[in-house]
Amino acid sequence: MKQFFMALAILSLVAGCSDKAEIPPPGLRVVKAMTAGVTTQSHTRTYGGDVHARNETNASFRVAGKLAERLVDVGALVKGGQPLARIDVTDLALRAREANAQLAQAIADEQRYRDLHSKSFVSQAALDTRETAKQAARAQASLARNQAAYSTLTADHDGVVAEVLAQQGQVVAAGQAVLRLAWDGEREIAISIPEEAVADIKVGSPAEITLWTAPGKKWRGKVRELAPIADRATRTYAARVTILDAVQAPLGMSANVTFIAPGSDTLVVPMSGVFQKGDQPAVWVISKDSKLSLRPVRIAAYGDEGVHISEGIAPGERIVTAGVNRLHEGEQVRIANGSAAVH
Repeated sequence: MKQFFMALAILSLVAGCSDKAEIPPPGLRVVKAMTAGVTTQSHTRTYGGDVHARNETNASFRVAGKLAERLVDVGALVKGGQPLARIDVTDLALRAREANAQLAQAIADEQRYRDLHSKSFVSQAALDTRETAKQAARAQASLARNQAAYSTLTADHDGVVAEVLAQQGQVVAAGQAVLRLAWDGEREIAISIPEEAVADIKVGSPAEITLWTAPGKKWRGKVRELAPIADRATRTYAARVTILDAVQAPLGMSANVTFIAPGSDTLVVPMSGVFQKGDQPAVWVISKDSKLSLRPVRIAAYGDEGVHISEGIAPGERIVTAGVNRLHEGEQVRIANGSAAVH
């Protein structure tokens, strides 16, 4: 038994001495990699909107009064000069009668003073005052007659009633919108463009238009109008896109407007190949002697196929595509079999 324990102690001593032996160097790290190739990227931006007439008018009375009659409803087709609504003419008629009476009195006074002036009973200044009063009364009578004629609201142009803004029996002020009239003619899409995209869109920029009721069809469009100032609430810029192709698009229909930016050459790498060093994105580049170097890059866009890189790497360079957080500068690696070359 003593011989057994003695042999065991000798083996333990030998094992303890072996811990100080030199550890053999590990093998090279195996990484997945790809060869960067050029691809052409086109930026597309799509915005939702709705169909409008190019010209829309808020029809209103030029005088105040009670809305006595509305002659059209939403969707009604109207012709230029057609009556749309009427207000109560009672007060307007009274004012016209009053103005006519004052005009008659002014004419009589002017004639009487003219007779007196011919007999040297009144001065020229007194006669001039009566002549001025007559002219003012005549102007007031003409104004009253015009206001009486304004009691009927007529269409300025052929079109369709897009919205009713006042109801029969309502008292409306002068200039208050009663109806919104969409003119016949061109149709366009009203959209809102966010701040980050407005620099790439100009008046005259081409666009592609689709209607939600016809998802398989596309029409050509062009930006006709772009607001120079952003909306304070939404921080977007209002734009109008004219439909260039002939299409019967009902007013208010939902539509999409797509802008396609010119293509640019970029290099695409997988999202897993991008290493974030602080605020700067970078990729691991494999040199000819299989050593790693961290290369800062500029990202042009993110797409379904990967990250589009515009600066930092050149076509033909080998890029690590996985495990980028475990690598070190200057480390020598071995590329795994089956690594891809992307073009």
